[in-house]
Amino acid sequence: MPPVPETTSLTALKGIGPALAEKLTKLGLRSVQDILFHLPLRYQDRTRVMPIGALRPGMDAVIEGVVQGADVVMGRRKSLLCRIQDGSGTLSLRFYYFSGALKSNLQRGSRWRCYGEVRPGASGLEIYHPELQNLDSSEPLPVSDTLTPIYPSTEGLSQQRLRSLSDAALAWLAQGNSLLDLLPEEISNEYRLGSLHDAIRTLHRPPPSVDLQALEDGRHWAQHRLAFEELLAHQLTMLRLRAEFRAHQAPAMPPSRELTAQFLKRLPFPLTGAQQRVGAEISTDLQQRQPMLRLVQGDVGAGKTVVAAMAALQALEAGWQVALMAPTEILAEQHHANFSAWFAPLGISVAWLAGKLKGKARQNQLQMIATGDAAMVVGTHALFQGEVQFHNLGLAIIDEQHRFGVQQRLALRDKGAAGQFSPHQLIMTATPIPRTLAMSAYADLDTSVLDELPPGRTPVNTVLIADSRREEVVERVRAGCAEGRQAYWVCTLIEESEQLQAQAAEVTWESLCESLPELSIGLIHGRMKPSEKAEIMAAFKGGDLHLLVATTVIEVGVDVPNASLMIIENPERLGLAQLHQLRGRVGRGSTASHCVLLYHAPLSHLGRERLGIMRESTDGFVIAEKDLQLRGPGEVLGTRQTGLMQFRVADLVRDADLLPRVQEAASMMQQRYPERCPALIDRWLAHGQQFAQV
Repeated sequence: MPPVPETTSLTALKGIGPALAEKLTKLGLRSVQDILFHLPLRYQDRTRVMPIGALRPGMDAVIEGVVQGADVVMGRRKSLLCRIQDGSGTLSLRFYYFSGALKSNLQRGSRWRCYGEVRPGASGLEIYHPELQNLDSSEPLPVSDTLTPIYPSTEGLSQQRLRSLSDAALAWLAQGNSLLDLLPEEISNEYRLGSLHDAIRTLHRPPPSVDLQALEDGRHWAQHRLAFEELLAHQLTMLRLRAEFRAHQAPAMPPSRELTAQFLKRLPFPLTGAQQRVGAEISTDLQQRQPMLRLVQGDVGAGKTVVAAMAALQALEAGWQVALMAPTEILAEQHHANFSAWFAPLGISVAWLAGKLKGKARQNQLQMIATGDAAMVVGTHALFQGEVQFHNLGLAIIDEQHRFGVQQRLALRDKGAAGQFSPHQLIMTATPIPRTLAMSAYADLDTSVLDELPPGRTPVNTVLIADSRREEVVERVRAGCAEGRQAYWVCTLIEESEQLQAQAAEVTWESLCESLPELSIGLIHGRMKPSEKAEIMAAFKGGDLHLLVATTVIEVGVDVPNASLMIIENPERLGLAQLHQLRGRVGRGSTASHCVLLYHAPLSHLGRERLGIMRESTDGFVIAEKDLQLRGPGEVLGTRQTGLMQFRVADLVRDADLLPRVQEAASMMQQRYPERCPALIDRWLAHGQQFAQV
């Protein structure tokens, strides 16, 4: 049986010794298969010689001509300038780094082939540092018979070396060695995918007749074939995670007979249709002996917390503990306050655990959690810590799932009742996730969408104003606060540094205190102690502050119904999803609410387009789809998710139409060809791509 590329070492290829093999591991290249799947980023057309007279700026071109002269010229930098002619025109070759040998080789009358990018110069069209081949020998030099690939590289690896490596790998294949096609013929035929071998060869060495535009756009059939296989490998990984999770036993919890009815009776508003539907889906999940793994998406203000409360009551009534985890202490404290207010009349106390809880108070909470005296616990990631032992955890509710990684979620799963049961998991997000992302990034989750806003919520009116009109905006804040309303002023910075963001917020706060001396103005930023932030937020929520100057720490969860005006400085620096989250802090009461996007002119075309979307739409799902198109999946999901999005061939925006077929194929693979799934996953994901799918 011939060797297979996935297990054949690189040193089997001609010209690769141990030193080069070690360098290649930096690119994740460890086997012949890795070389074959290390695909070009783009291509150069060196298959024909262009007349100099036909050149235009910006073209990459091969030309041939005779040297008319080569001289060292003194400008801002010394350079070697060579004039070359082919009968149709004259071109300059310019070298800023050159040797005496190069100058003497470029002697008048010598004939050369050159390749490079044509650009306008002081003396007409020029090519800087072209690749050169001498044509003075009697043997004619053939041009390339395929497009020239440009590969992803690393320091010390030239394109020439990478091309020779791919030549060697393709030659190795041509010697009768096989590249295992892991897709069954049934799937290849069903989805018209073509041969893997042909696709690999075409992408490494496209013929001159290839549709170059289709290749550059990622629409060529060969790219389509590999994108399908890569997306399939990702889908199978997610389904494997789901199967592993579902293999555990979970406690079956009968529907709540009393607590939920009492809770709903006390609510000052009726449930929306969406809340009733999603609540029923969750209730059905909780009755199963398989762990629930459900993602609830709801736009800002759609009432996710009430749905979570109903799930918690079903678990509590069945005698199980519930943990609710939030990404920040501010949000965790708000959840603790809400759940305490809702559950106290039902005779249920809600425990609290966060990093700032120390000493005896902490030990007391840990003891209550371990004995089961604390039936419901709200906290931050402190709930993951080893010292936290639950008595019989049956349901874990995770808010803003994209802030947590898969390891943290698994740690919470392992805290199930005495190791016998895995807790059900309910995951909530106020970041609407585009359908294409949900189909790939969250393929291991059942998804519910809260697509109705509670009655009485008013849409937020969004306006764009240049920061040259800042004084008008300050007056608008003065007028709004004089009428008894409250306002946010959000500062953003390009820099990630919390220190710089805090400084920017402090400067803005000082300036607004000077401009609006009659108002009580608070300040909140990431470098303050959690207790200070909580105190300021409590004062704002209680109406003691008219205006709150903040960094984006107020993005999630904080609910102040009387706040009806938000100013966001430099909104062009934030993603649309983040802007939508911020805007959701207002419009939570019945008063007409406004969001002012105070941008710095001039806006780029893309910046204007993005902010225009914010002005036109208040639908988080529409905004998320646009954000995905404009910024890509890694940005939309947040930094913890970007590992998932580092596809080699596939592109979730471009290849969105493949996803339904990929899902069908993944199901077919699992059912009919389970033995092929591990190899397919290994081919695309073997080298440690991090999946932070939750």
